[in-house]
Amino acid sequence: MKSILHISDLHFGPPYVSRVGEALLRIAPTIAPDVIVASGDFTQRAKREQFINAQAFLQDLPDVPKIVVPGNHDVPLYRIKERLTAPLGLYKEYISAELNHVVQFEDLIFVALDSTSPKRTISNGRIHREQLDYCSNVLSSAPANAAKIVVAHHHFAPAPDYARDKIMPKAQRAINRFVELGVDMILGGHLHRAYIGNTLDFYPGSHRERGIIIVQCGTTTSRRGRGKEKEKNTFNVIRINDQQIHITHYMFFDDAHGFAPISQHVFPRPGQRLALA
Repeated sequence: MKSILHISDLHFGPPYVSRVGEALLRIAPTIAPDVIVASGDFTQRAKREQFINAQAFLQDLPDVPKIVVPGNHDVPLYRIKERLTAPLGLYKEYISAELNHVVQFEDLIFVALDSTSPKRTISNGRIHREQLDYCSNVLSSAPANAAKIVVAHHHFAPAPDYARDKIMPKAQRAINRFVELGVDMILGGHLHRAYIGNTLDFYPGSHRERGIIIVQCGTTTSRRGRGKEKEKNTFNVIRINDQQIHITHYMFFDDAHGFAPISQHVFPRPGQRLALA
């Protein structure tokens, strides 16, 4: 069984809450993750100092492979020249030089995609056709039993609380391709509230028997939580074996000075059925 710690939307800068960040650093080693996924928005305004602090925070987390993608807040908003000429320059300097990349283990394969698209859209993001071709080249040759996981900052699915979030343009095009490639899960952030479900919840697609598990993370360390997680901080722990995917959703509680699990979700791996006790 592999364990994934999924965090997102750290927002280093004014919104960052240090006591929550410290609580995450305390609990992370007890989870014993094999992999850490951080799905974007490391900073609030893409400033050098904010990236330096985010980099130090990532280094303080358990020393395991880290899957990272940029978020729209990691692109300068008001520094227009920089946004047009080197929109992710500081991200590449401090967080990751790679914007689209693959990390593969024996039984897990992650495809991390840059959804920021700073020259087209600032907030809603975009996955381009060439990125989907990149996914096809990688995943079409993946081992048959490997769990295939896509990571992007922006959300492919609307949250079920009707807060009128716009999904990425061409999101259904991407989902169709991911389904054909046998993707098990999509991990993301951006919404500042969690959503754990399936693409079939909102888009029937062409394969009614499976769909793709959607795992959205709230804001893990900032005061920018929204909707049902207003002013709340959350993260997910995902455990995968040959038969099932277990997802535990954690929330920070002030009275406990730390995170605690608040819900669990169990999904069968494609081709499997849930074994009920």
